[in-house]
Amino acid sequence: MSRRKRALGFLSLALVAAAAAAAIADGYGSRIASRYGPLRRVVVVATDLRRGRQIGPAEVAAGLTVRRVPARFVPGGALVSPAEALGLVPEASIPAGSYLLADQLRLPRRGGRTVHRLGGGRRPVEISVSGADALLSEGRVAPRARVDVVVTGEPGPLGRGRTYIAAAAVPLLALRQGVEGPGPGATAAATLGLTKGQALRLIAADSFARKVTLLPRR
Repeated sequence: MSRRKRALGFLSLALVAAAAAAAIADGYGSRIASRYGPLRRVVVVATDLRRGRQIGPAEVAAGLTVRRVPARFVPGGALVSPAEALGLVPEASIPAGSYLLADQLRLPRRGGRTVHRLGGGRRPVEISVSGADALLSEGRVAPRARVDVVVTGEPGPLGRGRTYIAAAAVPLLALRQGVEGPGPGATAAATLGLTKGQALRLIAADSFARKVTLLPRR
């Protein structure tokens, strides 16, 4: 038998095996669905969530994941998207591997009171920003001051990073100096009232941005 014929024979066997495996998997999936219900999306905690620590973009990106499990095993109130947890606080510590439930989360509190939801589907979300010295030097943030969140990406082939407004005219709820203290290149922690779409854009930007800056609106 020629080398070409042997190769065609092996290819035919591989295609038959692949088709058989797909049929078996499809049949198995159908049996599981008929017995336990269709598969549903559910958020699972990938890294431990600490009690009282607000869930920010970093925790959503690295600490939460989505799995598809039979509906029979999905507990009531389970979140279906990590973005639903943005800005919320765990009532108790949640270990890795657990489903994330709405009843486990609350809005953050300040001064012993719960912060109410913002209008327009916004939630408080904390992000790290650069160049906030001017705002910090004012001593305090005016209630619901509006800012533009400007993202600058890493330099590309032409040597300049793209700069664009990722979220416009959002309420600045709080601003505090980063752990490294004031100085060139220092960061600050800003709590912003963001919509789901704005928060997701900033989560994505955090992966490639060189810096995120706040521009106050007067």
